[in-house]
Amino acid sequence: MLREHGISFIPHLYTYEEHGGTAHSAEALGVPEHQVVKTLVFLTERRDPILVLMHGDREVSAKGLARLMNVKRTEPCDERTAHRITGYLFGGTSPFGTRTALPVYVEKTIFDLERIFINGGKRGFLVEIRPDAIRRLLQVIEVNVAAIPTGERGQRL
Repeated sequence: MLREHGISFIPHLYTYEEHGGTAHSAEALGVPEHQVVKTLVFLTERRDPILVLMHGDREVSAKGLARLMNVKRTEPCDERTAHRITGYLFGGTSPFGTRTALPVYVEKTIFDLERIFINGGKRGFLVEIRPDAIRRLLQVIEVNVAAIPTGERGQRL
């Protein structure tokens, strides 16, 4: 999809690690985890799927997202359902070229970055692009739903 639309990108391969998340990919590429953007599949209470693009070092406030969407609740999608909806395996979900066109909610501070690293459609493959490419390729809704992750005992990390 990036090539089709003339979007320049730099491909980055790394050794995928199950449950390694963005911390592992950032370390493998030697970039700040804040610049690694994860693509998450969420469902509303009506089971409507959406994509959320979030900084790797942040979590999505499901309650905040639900408020913005004017729905009762949102929740992360399970692995099997996410694969069926997007066509991508967990850990390899890209917002580009999903099986089903989905609304894309993007944490607005992602657009403040000069470059981002986002999944290219398979595990162990990120593409480095300018964030404005997301706006050029997808109809996005900018949101402010980032939350700082909490540790096992509930303290902010």
